[in-house]
Amino acid sequence: MAAESSEALHARLKVSPQGKAAPSSSLWRTSYRRLIRNKLAVSGLLFLLVMFLFCFVGPLFSEPTTGKVNVALINKPPSVSHWLGTDNLGRDVLSRLMQAGRISLIVGLVSMVLSVTIGSLLGALAGFYRGVVDHLVMRTADILLAVPEIPILIIIGAILSDLKVPSEYRIYLVMLMISFMAWPSLARLVRSQILSFRERPYMLAAESLGLSDKRKIVHLILNAIPIIIVVATLSVARAILSETVLSYLGLGVVPPTPSWGNMMAAANSLIDFQTRPWLWIPPGSAIFLTVIAINLLGDGLRDALDPRTKR
Repeated sequence: MAAESSEALHARLKVSPQGKAAPSSSLWRTSYRRLIRNKLAVSGLLFLLVMFLFCFVGPLFSEPTTGKVNVALINKPPSVSHWLGTDNLGRDVLSRLMQAGRISLIVGLVSMVLSVTIGSLLGALAGFYRGVVDHLVMRTADILLAVPEIPILIIIGAILSDLKVPSEYRIYLVMLMISFMAWPSLARLVRSQILSFRERPYMLAAESLGLSDKRKIVHLILNAIPIIIVVATLSVARAILSETVLSYLGLGVVPPTPSWGNMMAAANSLIDFQTRPWLWIPPGSAIFLTVIAINLLGDGLRDALDPRTKR
């Protein structure tokens, strides 16, 4: 094993001669073919692309006054001028739906990036070094996993509300709260993958060649990318739901900044629920369909990236 050439080791580690990571093209081509054959996953992906265009490009074509209070247009039903009606302050619901979707999607994506970064790094360190590092990281993850996520987020949100945190900073704190509660599950999965990979022959060869721990950990994380991608996709849906709950309860993104959660909270009376469905059906439908689409895409990615799946 120690006699294995440097070129062969680079090939086994999927590293270019310049030392840069180069994923196996055949693996990704096979995964891509599996993914596009999954009609539900492709449907979810197409819906998400449409939703991103709706939320990030749509506001560019809306009137600049649609987000302002207009007493003369309070609670007007859908019409030609206001396709989804107006809310209790006379603001156009369609325009706010697009702006709220932008906030909710950004919260979901940024929270996912933070949680995936933290979870992957801590899981890789725990699996690679084991011992005290593994014990410390895993016991912390066990504590966070043992506590229900939503109640903890509600408590933290209530504390922030009591501290009178300005509304423009609340969105950043919401991202941090959701990321803090989401990383343990990924850390456990990455750790289990690293424990398996570090005993493979190519890692024993890397050890004999004297590669640094940093390079070894990077290679191990690259080998765990398929499961990280799947978990990252599903983490976006989880973050959107968490943000929706917090905003609905007034503990997340607060008005005047719109989000799908606080849009639904605006329909907080039986009269609004029964007679003004345009206030809560559009944001509720957007949340439901977006989360379903993300889950379909995540399931499709899991099947496509799993080498044991034969399609």
